[in-house]
Amino acid sequence: MAETLSRSSYLSRNVGDFPAEMEINGRRYVKIDDLRYGTNPHQPAASYRPVDEIGVIGGMEVLKNGKNGLSQTNFEDISGALNIVKFFDIPACAVMKHVNPSGAAVAVPGEDLKSVYIKGRDADARAAFGSVIAFNVEVDGATAEEIMSTFCECVVAPAYTADALAVFNDGEKFKLNKHIRILKCGDLNTMPKFTGETSAIHQTYKVLADGTVIVAAPLTTALRSIADLKPAEGENNRCGHQISTVEATEQQKLDLLFSWYVNLSVRSNGVVIAQNGQTLSVGTGEQDRVGAIEQAIAKFRQKYSGTGTLEGSVMSSDGFFPFEDGVETAAAAGIKAIIAPAGSLRDADVIKRANELGVALFHAPERIFSHH
Repeated sequence: MAETLSRSSYLSRNVGDFPAEMEINGRRYVKIDDLRYGTNPHQPAASYRPVDEIGVIGGMEVLKNGKNGLSQTNFEDISGALNIVKFFDIPACAVMKHVNPSGAAVAVPGEDLKSVYIKGRDADARAAFGSVIAFNVEVDGATAEEIMSTFCECVVAPAYTADALAVFNDGEKFKLNKHIRILKCGDLNTMPKFTGETSAIHQTYKVLADGTVIVAAPLTTALRSIADLKPAEGENNRCGHQISTVEATEQQKLDLLFSWYVNLSVRSNGVVIAQNGQTLSVGTGEQDRVGAIEQAIAKFRQKYSGTGTLEGSVMSSDGFFPFEDGVETAAAAGIKAIIAPAGSLRDADVIKRANELGVALFHAPERIFSHH
């Protein structure tokens, strides 16, 4: 007869035999801690950092611990969320769930941090339940109170005001979140963002099912500002030479860059629809490009029950459009500007169709597939 486990005994079976130090690719790593569990409660896990590098995440200070500490899933969501907010000099927030952003936001003129958080959370409020939330600036008391109004797992930021810490520690007033984990991360400026900023310490490792290890450079981008946005251009025998002729507004260009930075942390195939510094919807994990767009549009319409609109919004795509249907689907929903890499045999066809539909199309300098 199979053994029946109570939840407490089930969760207690997460302690593995992990050494105090290990070597990976010639670099020594020291154990930070045994984790609550890995991806699932029956998988033991431990966290490590390089011996000679504290790191933004590896050196996090736990200001308030939860009931059972951090899990691998917490760490992965923390990493993904910080990987988004690191790009911005203005206040930014990322809300992560299952290694994908449910929402993200940056400040537009006149918005405080609380407003930025609300935009990020309410981009998909249902998915944000039980999420990990990251900021790139100091968290204040008003923002902390708003965070404590709904359930979340962790908050990570470079700093907190005394008022914010008092709120987070008030388990009597905020019983729903009395076990919330509050973490202080390191300097986000030390994380690689742009092409050429990486070193050996930033290499990524993927362990396959049979133990094979793939070592790769981290995913960064060459897009540093809206000045790097280039109108799409392509040529083939069917359409000749084509270039995007539709103009995007300044805000649309800012939103394109914002959505591109968010998309770097979205599982491919991924698209991010955004407007006024807020993700409106994220399509992720689809096997076809137009399917990711359809998913994002459907999620938006379901979320807002037909009361919201995508009119005037922008979209980023982590891969090229193999056919015109991706642009057609986006345009039909009201999306007016798109950024995607080139590389399709039908690039010229796609550009021509975008011009016909009144959609500004920009070609990114690289593909940004993220296979988690």
